[in-house]
Amino acid sequence: MISPILAKHLKGAGLTHELAANDFFCIPDRGMDDMVFVINDITVLIEEINGQMAVTFHGTAEWALDHVVISELVWLPSEEQLRQELEKHLVGEPEPAFVLISTADGYRCEISFKGEFLAFEAFGVSDVYGSALLYALQHPKGQ
Repeated sequence: MISPILAKHLKGAGLTHELAANDFFCIPDRGMDDMVFVINDITVLIEEINGQMAVTFHGTAEWALDHVVISELVWLPSEEQLRQELEKHLVGEPEPAFVLISTADGYRCEISFKGEFLAFEAFGVSDVYGSALLYALQHPKGQ
């Protein structure tokens, strides 16, 4: 999963998404920046019951945070979602439009974008796809 900081940069660069079941998000600037939330139909908790740890299932949860407007959330795309978004922005580029390479320090994503060969490196696959996608968003094809 990408960092909330990279996700905020992607959002600022224009990445949009309609949140759906199993999507992850964070709520910035409310003292919960490091907490990750998931869209789910049911709340599942780990609680101690009668001295034993148990997984408990709740249909609703009472919480001090009543609601948050979706525009205030930051989507934390999965590796697959990042790859799909990157592919969308590389449509029309010569094949292969991007290549993922495992390195000693993590991963390298090489892309062909607007006639240029670019490379991005990061520790995780999601971060390397996110960095390449951020570049593509910041440099739209029509410009």
